[in-house]
Amino acid sequence: MLDQLFLEVYTKFKLHFYREVLGLFQSREASLTTVETFCMESIQALGDPTVNEFASFLHISPPNAAYKINSLVKKGYLERVQSPEDRREYHLHVTQKYIDYYNISIAYVEEVCARIQSRFPADKCAELEKMLAVVSRKLMADVGLPGAVPAEQETE
Repeated sequence: MLDQLFLEVYTKFKLHFYREVLGLFQSREASLTTVETFCMESIQALGDPTVNEFASFLHISPPNAAYKINSLVKKGYLERVQSPEDRREYHLHVTQKYIDYYNISIAYVEEVCARIQSRFPADKCAELEKMLAVVSRKLMADVGLPGAVPAEQETE
């Protein structure tokens, strides 16, 4: 039952996002393909990765990654920023245009979290927070995120 409920919540977050994004595009053509959306979400989650870090994380070739990146740069969702430490290296940085697009999803997460906090007592919310931290940092450690507390530093 836990797996079904987890998938149900995950699916509802996705469906809400799709509904809101597609609603925005009723009056104009959608500018991000599904694959480009996946790429942008990955780049944002990785926190300004290099092209090679992005390609390596997604297990795609550097030329394939470069092709996708060039398209996203042309559309204005992504920019290449030269590394101050190694001027030969460029980091991928999401633009405000993408942040505005992505905030549709974040706003709903914040809304659901506010509903949780108003529905459940503080101790239950704290318990849920601890459980989600363990799920993210220990049970899903194979999908690391920059800036996340490493599992070995996590206290239960």
